[in-house]
Amino acid sequence: MTDRVRFGIVGTSWWADFMHLPALTSDPRIELAAICGRNRAVAAELAEKHGIPQVYTDYREMLARGDLQALVIAAPDDLHYQIAMDALAAGLHVLCEKPLAMNATDARAMYEQAEMRGLKHMTFFSWRWLPYFQYLHELIDGGYLGRCYECQLRFIGGYARGGEYAWRFDQRRANGILGDLGSHLIDLAHWLVGDIASVSAHVAAFVERAPEPGQPPTPANDAAMLLVEFANGAHGTIQASAVAHLAERDMEQQVVLHGELGTLELSVAFGGAAAGPTIRGARHDQQSFETLEIPARLLGGADPGTPFFDQFMTFFTTQPIGVRLFADAILADRPAAPSFYDGLKTQQVIDAALESHQTGRRVAIAR
Repeated sequence: MTDRVRFGIVGTSWWADFMHLPALTSDPRIELAAICGRNRAVAAELAEKHGIPQVYTDYREMLARGDLQALVIAAPDDLHYQIAMDALAAGLHVLCEKPLAMNATDARAMYEQAEMRGLKHMTFFSWRWLPYFQYLHELIDGGYLGRCYECQLRFIGGYARGGEYAWRFDQRRANGILGDLGSHLIDLAHWLVGDIASVSAHVAAFVERAPEPGQPPTPANDAAMLLVEFANGAHGTIQASAVAHLAERDMEQQVVLHGELGTLELSVAFGGAAAGPTIRGARHDQQSFETLEIPARLLGGADPGTPFFDQFMTFFTTQPIGVRLFADAILADRPAAPSFYDGLKTQQVIDAALESHQTGRRVAIAR
């Protein structure tokens, strides 16, 4: 194995610019060789900003001519499957943004193709790498809760309250808030509690949106509520919304876990004076909650006093997480996590939630 990996990236969104490109270019073991986007001017601008030598508007041409070893897919959801399958067929390791695909059938094909070819694969569930979720996971693994009885997971914001067209809320291109914020919550539920066995769901499209130019309107959900049963007997709720007005908080996350030995609560505000995470816990013999400080070893040198999103990017540009962790997996020839299998498991729950809403019934999830 060489000591560097040649990466390409498909996608030129603000998220690619904010997250993936700084992380890729900050790691000396990664050579970011090519970028692809439909708009050449935008792709060229990002290439100049981040020092990327090759610019393409057709990812197939990039796969054929870019001399790449790995690919980051940061394109809209409906493009994930074909780009990933073509990249895997070309022998590239693939990191794909969440949700992995538009449905579980495609997600399974992606996972099986990667495994069959012996290639590394990762689904970009960013939140499980953050220090506060890592600490929550450590507390659970350490027995703080004992047997988990129930969980409540919530991730809400108001970024889709306007009526302009957005591909995330177009059924032809994505699965709405279930695919956007909901996929993160489902992955966290799997990671923190265990496999989900069944789901009852209701989704809604509250905001009337402009359709894609030249197309009939096909609105996807912008709010979702799921009642889930876990294989280990625990039960829980998952709420995702992009139409919640939160004033100065912008967005917020909440996780509440009740178990036989205690309770853990995590809350994160993304704006306002109280921005940042708070973890509280109470053991079964305590009569009041205590704040649980995130250990310094998990903060990775980030200054807790800096703005929240500055801390966020410090983690991804200095720590062995995200694309850096994926590069580790390639160079050390070890599995990457979360993998396409984790993406498949999440997609199965999304599919089941949509089916439950359509049929009005609880839907079991194949294991």
